[in-house]
Amino acid sequence: MHNDTIRAANRLGAAALVVGDLMRTGVSAATTMSASAAGALVVLSAQRGLGVTELGRRIGLTQSATSRLVDTLEERALLRRRPTTGGGVALELTAKGRRAVKAVLAGRESGLVDVVGRLAPADQRTLVELLDKVLGAAFDLVGDNERMCRLCDRAACLSGDAVCPVGEADRQARARDG
Repeated sequence: MHNDTIRAANRLGAAALVVGDLMRTGVSAATTMSASAAGALVVLSAQRGLGVTELGRRIGLTQSATSRLVDTLEERALLRRRPTTGGGVALELTAKGRRAVKAVLAGRESGLVDVVGRLAPADQRTLVELLDKVLGAAFDLVGDNERMCRLCDRAACLSGDAVCPVGEADRQARARDG
């Protein structure tokens, strides 16, 4: 394998680790919940009415682990179950849950902004371009935009005339497969 590829992969791994740590630390400081709970709330804020199985798929938990998580979030009055016409159950956030999502996203953002804010504006734009390419390539491997974006601040991703690189990769894959 080419030395530049190995060097880039190594640096990406180191950056991913430290950025992930900063994100988790920020979420933990802003809330008292696990990363799975935070992800569940953010996912439900983006799409109301998911069932337990689909929520679990999107946050990477088994159905039984997701059921326990939903029980905990319901006990904390962050979400509620609503029966559907087909006999299933839809999950929706409460007002307290929507406030918790805002805290999760603010906590997630704090450490990330601290890092990116140390770069010059031109470097920030270059970073966005490179990350868009990295996320598109990652989608080709992962193939699940919902799981990739489970803690994403969708409003920040789509600010201005921006296009979500993961959503774009998903649309391109569907067009190819379509």
